[in-house]
Amino acid sequence: MIIEQEQKFKDVLSKMEGTINEQSFFNKFLELYPEVWKNHKTTFSKFKRSKQFGQTIPLQKPEVSLRKEIRIWLQKQ
Repeated sequence: MIIEQEQKFKDVLSKMEGTINEQSFFNKFLELYPEVWKNHKTTFSKFKRSKQFGQTIPLQKPEVSLRKEIRIWLQKQ
C-alpha cells in the first residue's frame, strides 16, 4: 500500500512526456519516488518473513502489485 497513491500518480502523470503506458509510468514512478518504492519493497519483505513456516498467504510481489495499481489507475484516466 502506497500512502497518498492518487496524488503521487497524478504527479507522475504530469511529468511524463510522450507516449504513456504502464512500463513508462512505472519507470517514471521509480525515478520520482525511490524512497516510496524502497518502503513498499521493505514492507513486502517484512510481511513475507513474518508469516509462519508452512503457511501460504497470497501476496503479490511489489513489482506486480504496483504495476496492477498503475494499470487500474491509467484505465480510469
